[in-house]
Amino acid sequence: MKKEILRGFTMLTLMVALALATAAVSANAQSRSSMMANIPFEFVVGDQTLPAGEYNVRAMNAARDALIVQGTENGKSAIRLSNSTGELKDRTHARLVFHRYGQRYFLAQVWDGETVGRDLTKSKQERAIERELASIPSKSDVAQSIYEIVEVVAVLR
Repeated sequence: MKKEILRGFTMLTLMVALALATAAVSANAQSRSSMMANIPFEFVVGDQTLPAGEYNVRAMNAARDALIVQGTENGKSAIRLSNSTGELKDRTHARLVFHRYGQRYFLAQVWDGETVGRDLTKSKQERAIERELASIPSKSDVAQSIYEIVEVVAVLR
C-alpha cells in the first residue's frame, strides 16, 4: 500500500514539474513574438499608411507568416503576410527595417532578435516605385539619393 501511495505521489510530482516546464517554454515563446517600436515617421504597411508613433508588432499565428502592426497610441493597425528571410549572424537586436523612397517609408522586414527575420511582401505602391527607379540610370545621383534602408530599434515584450 505504501509503495502505491509513493508511486502515485512521484507520478503527480513529475506531471506538475512537466506542466510547469511546458508553461515556461510557452511563455518564453510568446514573449519573443511581440515587440514595441517608436517609429518617428509616417510609413506604409501593405495598402495602409500609418502615422508616426509607438507600434506593437507581433505574429498573428504560430507559423509567423502573418504579422500585425498595431498603434498603441492611435489604434491604427495593418496586417501583412511575411516570409522567412536569410540569416544575419552579426545582428541580433530586435528591429524594423524600412525602405525609403524619397519621403515614403515602407515596412520591409521585422527582426525579433533572432538570426532569422521576416520579409514582408511588397505592396503595389512599392513595386511601382521600384519600376520607376529601375528606369533611371543606376549611376545617377538622383537614383542613389531616392532609395535608402532605414532601421528602427525595437524592444521585445
